[in-house]
Amino acid sequence: MAKKLTGKTLAKFEAERDVWQEVLDGVREIKAGGGKRTKVEPKSHVVRVRVKSGLSQAQFAAALGVSKRTLEQWEQGRREPSGAAQTLLKIAERHPEVLREVAA
Repeated sequence: MAKKLTGKTLAKFEAERDVWQEVLDGVREIKAGGGKRTKVEPKSHVVRVRVKSGLSQAQFAAALGVSKRTLEQWEQGRREPSGAAQTLLKIAERHPEVLREVAA
């Protein structure tokens, strides 16, 4: 694991850095094809299902019959969907077109 930089060590590190050169090196790497594209997958199962449906948070929440705030809490892992909501999420995952139809 890397050593945490604090106080004088951090100041010395920052003073010795050539940020401009780091940026130029990064641009050269990207131009040479060395840059990697990374796809970030949502952590929350609820987010994945909503994104798959193509609906906004407000539309998705309305289609499920919950408030937008409740949906946000599910997506952030602060609360868990009830049994009935979990069943609706399974349906939405397998058949996102049904939720889009309900939201229309």
